[in-house]
Amino acid sequence: MSTLSLTSTVVRSTDQVSTDLGGEAVILGLQSGEYFSLEGVGLRIWELLETPHTAADLLAAILAAYEVEAVAAERDLLAVLGALVAEGLVEVQ
Repeated sequence: MSTLSLTSTVVRSTDQVSTDLGGEAVILGLQSGEYFSLEGVGLRIWELLETPHTAADLLAAILAAYEVEAVAAERDLLAVLGALVAEGLVEVQ
């Protein structure tokens, strides 16, 4: 797997199913059989990942919607995306 960067294009994997349960995304990884949940900023990222986006696009959306420092937002975004990729819930295109 390549290293994630702001130029990476990411999208939800086809090896998952998810639903929104009142402000929380519940995701089933079909390969692992494990459930995951995302809320808050994580939920917003998940919503955006319905279609392919670069990590830079996702970062811009986060910075526009939340009061957060750009450096911290970038670090946290790449960490979340990395975890989602590791679990097979998101693919890097």
